Amino acid sequence: MADDKPDVTWRIIGGLVGLATGWAARKLLTYVWVKSTGKEPPVDTDAPEVSLAEAIGYAVLMGVGMSVAQIVVNRTARKRYDAWKALRQVTPGQ
Repeated sequence: MADDKPDVTWRIIGGLVGLATGWAARKLLTYVWVKSTGKEPPVDTDAPEVSLAEAIGYAVLMGVGMSVAQIVVNRTARKRYDAWKALRQVTPGQ
């Protein structure tokens, strides 16, 4: 029954990885947006001066980009954590 609970260490690591990934992905996607469009991303996509195409494009870029970044980083971090945890179980006393 205790195995059903998530590992506290992984929950902490996963949370920190998620925060760092979100921050870095947003910075990267903002950079990509500026380089590809030549202007800053819209702050308020509901504002009348932002075209519908620009608002949708920005939403799609951020949604897909952030999701892909989270999936890739979380899977990689989980694999590394599981490998580290398995190694610690094989070599006790470390």
